[in-house]
Amino acid sequence: MKPFLQKYSNYFTFLVVLLLLISLKIINPSFIKSVSYLSFDLYQKVFAEKKDSDVLIIDIDENSLGKFGQFPWNRTVFAKILDQVNTSDPKAIGFDIFFTEKDKQSPDEIIKSYNLVPDNVKKLLELKSPDDIFSEKLKQSKSVIAVLGSAVPSHSNYDRKAKAKFLSRGGDPKQFTYKYPYSIGSLEKLEKDVKGLGSISFLDQLDGIIRSLPLIVQFDKKLYPTMGLEMIRVGEKQKNIYVELNEVGIERISSRPHKILSDPNGIIWIKYKKSDKKQYISAGDVYDGKFQSDFFKDKYVLIGASAQGLFDLVKNPLGITIPGVEVHANVIENILDQSYLVRNPNTYIFELLFSIIVALITFILSQKIRPKYSLSIFFGNILAIIIIGFSIYKFRSELIDISYPIFIVTITFLTGLYFRFIEENKLALANLQKEAKLLKERELAAGVQKSLFPDISKFENFIFAKNVPARDVSGDYFDVVRSTPEEYFFTLADVSGKGVKAGMYMAKASSIFRTLTNLKFPLEKVVFGVNNELVEAKFKGMFVTAVFGKINIKTGELVFINAGHESILVFDQNKNYEYIKSEMPPLGIVKYFTESMVKSSTMDLKDKTLVVYTDGVTEGYLKNGEELGAEGVQKIVDNMSEVTPKNIVESIEKELNWGAEKLRDDITCMAINIKNTELIKKVKK
Repeated sequence: MKPFLQKYSNYFTFLVVLLLLISLKIINPSFIKSVSYLSFDLYQKVFAEKKDSDVLIIDIDENSLGKFGQFPWNRTVFAKILDQVNTSDPKAIGFDIFFTEKDKQSPDEIIKSYNLVPDNVKKLLELKSPDDIFSEKLKQSKSVIAVLGSAVPSHSNYDRKAKAKFLSRGGDPKQFTYKYPYSIGSLEKLEKDVKGLGSISFLDQLDGIIRSLPLIVQFDKKLYPTMGLEMIRVGEKQKNIYVELNEVGIERISSRPHKILSDPNGIIWIKYKKSDKKQYISAGDVYDGKFQSDFFKDKYVLIGASAQGLFDLVKNPLGITIPGVEVHANVIENILDQSYLVRNPNTYIFELLFSIIVALITFILSQKIRPKYSLSIFFGNILAIIIIGFSIYKFRSELIDISYPIFIVTITFLTGLYFRFIEENKLALANLQKEAKLLKERELAAGVQKSLFPDISKFENFIFAKNVPARDVSGDYFDVVRSTPEEYFFTLADVSGKGVKAGMYMAKASSIFRTLTNLKFPLEKVVFGVNNELVEAKFKGMFVTAVFGKINIKTGELVFINAGHESILVFDQNKNYEYIKSEMPPLGIVKYFTESMVKSSTMDLKDKTLVVYTDGVTEGYLKNGEELGAEGVQKIVDNMSEVTPKNIVESIEKELNWGAEKLRDDITCMAINIKNTELIKKVKK
């Protein structure tokens, strides 16, 4: 039995690792969900498009605020807007705003504000209030007003009832919908005259991105449709919403003639199109009638705010911030053209089984065939996962999680390579003495780390970098990734500490950087991902200072982020020097919850040179025993007749690496100048 266990110990260990990974997926904590969201968001970014819409948005924008003054406006303004829109006979008009209090310019509110005696203002009391005027216009319109779920009661609340009538088959939908004990809405006077009440409640997301929302939701034990669904019901002149259930939960929600498949809790995943300014019209322009007579004809019209000061902005999977009203516009479009996304519960089981099968194939082959062939198997499996995920999204609008299967396959492959490496080196390692073993491990670690440094010889006309480790393993790192013919990602980093542990920590950071840049994510998302993975790595007391950048060699535009690193040196052709200090803390200390926590800067690098280095440069010893310092770097540049990235880096290295027995610290330096962007062709020997 013991020989059998020893012989197949690799496989038992692999099965334990695989079970842990699958268990983690089944438990599905928030950080695992965020991994899945990477692929879900990537689909939308790849396939997002602009298209014509049956939805128009009357925008409470900056110009409108300038015209009508501070929000909320007098209700007669909205009454006039309704009058103008109704001339074109729209399908329905929805308000993504609340009217929770009486209009401040109503007669009774004016009397209250100025402590007037009612007997002295009888004529004022005879005037019709703005709320009454607005209420009449709502009654004459196919209007829908917003309702929001709340955990606390509102001071202006009343026994609100939905306008839509819900009919169900196969069970009670209230058992499966999201619930709120209370609701927030508008004045009873206004709500009683509208044709519909629509929920604008979103589900909380850790990263603040709105990917899905409930089509129906429960407020105070009463069902309400979401704003988009309610507008379609009103637009199609329907009274009822039909809910079909199965043994799992809600299966389908319908408002004739539209049928929508949902998850068991009545949730749909929104497919976003690219924002289109043509879909918006300023509220001020509508008020003044500055639109064609048929502009709103047969359109679904939403009234909402994009003005910064009204704080109704959300982030979508495309990585952009949009007004909240545009989310509801996308929902309406999704329902009308059946373009919403589907996350089938059965797909989850398929993902698990598929991950297990691919992981088993990858691991077994990694143990049986030569490493160079197993690498082909690994990349083949990754490619297969990506093709399957994108194909199902493209042709069936289904969301398949490819991020976690790729993660499982990667861990499996690395585990297989690790065991293969251990087995093939076991005999050699057994004959070495303890000190020789430690030395070998350091040499291997140094070799692995050196392999992480990219070959940038063909870029050296405009990007050149060099690393000289002070010990066997360097705690510094640089990388350059060419994402397009004109765009390059780069980084230069320094991990706290020295030795193998620092090298391992930096190796992890570098692998994450290369993975995310190869996916062509924005620089802020790359830094967001690197930081959070380093936090999860749990190397106690360690952190990374780094400069990240993305440069377009054609336009000269440089986007960069300095995370707790040395100041960046920039100088022009006249050698006027500028130091750009860090605006962010080092990475690996605090987890970022949103990408907005990552602050980037932009500059034009044409006719300029950028130099980035670690503290091993500024604190390195010269022959006279003094530190080089930032002034020393300037002096080196001043004495150069021909300023090129390669000359700068090699001159700095020559000044510090003068033959001392031990360097004080790792020397790592990078210089960029896009004056000559010609790639250097390698000569075949």
